[in-house]
Amino acid sequence: MIRKRAVTAAAVVGTVALGTGVGVWAWADGGGGAAGSGAAPGRPATASASPSPSRSYPLSQAPRTIPAVRSHTPARGPGWKPRHGGRVVVSDPRLADEGRLTAGELGLVYAGQKSDVRPGDVRLALGGGSGNQESYTMTVRDGRVDISGPGEAGVFYGTRTLKQEVHGGGTAPEGVIRDQPAKPVRGFMLDIARKPYSEAWIEDRIRELGDLKYNELGLHFSDDQAFRIESSSHPEIVSRDHLTKAQVKRIVALADSRHITVVPEIDSPGHLGAVLAAHPDLQLRNVNGVPTRGAIDISKDASARIVDDLLNEYAGLFTGDRWHLGGDEYQALTVRDPQASYPQLAAAARQKYGAGGTVADLATGWLNDRAATVRAHHRTLRAWNDGFFRGTSVQPARDLRVAYWTGKEIGARPPAEYLSAGRKVLNYNDEYLYYVLGQPQTFVYPTGQRIYEQWNPRVLRGTTAVPARYDGQILGGSFAVWSDRPNAQTEGQVAAGVRMPLRATAQKLWDPGEPALTWAEFRRLADRLG
Repeated sequence: MIRKRAVTAAAVVGTVALGTGVGVWAWADGGGGAAGSGAAPGRPATASASPSPSRSYPLSQAPRTIPAVRSHTPARGPGWKPRHGGRVVVSDPRLADEGRLTAGELGLVYAGQKSDVRPGDVRLALGGGSGNQESYTMTVRDGRVDISGPGEAGVFYGTRTLKQEVHGGGTAPEGVIRDQPAKPVRGFMLDIARKPYSEAWIEDRIRELGDLKYNELGLHFSDDQAFRIESSSHPEIVSRDHLTKAQVKRIVALADSRHITVVPEIDSPGHLGAVLAAHPDLQLRNVNGVPTRGAIDISKDASARIVDDLLNEYAGLFTGDRWHLGGDEYQALTVRDPQASYPQLAAAARQKYGAGGTVADLATGWLNDRAATVRAHHRTLRAWNDGFFRGTSVQPARDLRVAYWTGKEIGARPPAEYLSAGRKVLNYNDEYLYYVLGQPQTFVYPTGQRIYEQWNPRVLRGTTAVPARYDGQILGGSFAVWSDRPNAQTEGQVAAGVRMPLRATAQKLWDPGEPALTWAEFRRLADRLG
């Protein structure tokens, strides 16, 4: 089923009573821990309530999960573990998917919507007002588990915590967890254009991402090397090895069931080589008639039509609320004098924007026009940072979010330029988050340890963080697999190679502070959780 999932940074406030003590909690914008507990953002959770007296059980310890929970109020009691006859019940039929999945994973019976709750049960409930839809509270008490949140996504994340507790130690500890992510965008991006990945492999990654509380899967499926998804509007551009629309629908449905939005990317006006192979008349050529690799001629109306055809077609296939427009590495703007090298682009720019119009203006206008096409489908939009140009008379649309990946392009602009202008930014830092097959140029395979110990969402470029005042504009980030040398690794090798980087990135997007565990401890935990 299709879900509508809002990710907000609204404050979440509540109270919980544990025996003789009351813990009061308040979070805003994803920061902080349990109020009154002394817990600072990024620090180990501490008790926020007096424990119930008991003669039999020690005070519980916070669970060990990936990502780590933000706050745990300990209590005395046996905790909870799956037992024969235990049920998963829900308060609302909208939680049926989460209930069935959890029951199957923990060997319980899915009992559907029930008002009665018995010892041994897991109860999933919606409630808590209009707070962060990804927040949840999990209470282990009286031999049962209650997971509640204002939105389905938060309840789902609570079930992921429970699954890890059981798989990692057999028992969910007594007490109360209150948890929510620091960042609303926690993504994994996969280049399936240069290297085809099987439907089964992609679905395995979706299950892995869901358990790690990721909420986004980016699919870069069009590039110079291939176009990898079936098309009805332009079947001539599709590569032999591709995903059918039926396969994509299954991928999107599985992702949706894990509260993961699939974000498509048809990159333009560069990286369109596969499209241009079938439409050579649209290939950009320089003043000497030499074709420019991957670049479409944006002075031609037919160029806009074919790209808009594709954008409109795939908007019906990818049902999420986000879209990546690309916009990077348009080769016409990497030469010393674009106006002289591409006179047809310069002439089109002057015709459209007046005597001072430039090729950069024309490229910015192209991006804005494609944004308008997708905006009509009610999507939020992003583009690579090197698709935003300094000193143009035409400004990029204000709602375009910056996918910041590098500072190596000609005329590179530091992240603070985008942030100081008020733009929202997504972190794809190629220093830490780029897994490029074959390690071409200066790329090396990133390590989980380096991400875990050195990176956080404010480190947008290189190794230096932007000032803390910009933190609210940084929506999150994505770990990216690029398939530049597709045969450098098999699917299995890619899955193994990204395993620990994905876990480290998940931890730092959920809670950017200094982790409580050392890297060695974190790795051992990952091995135990599977």
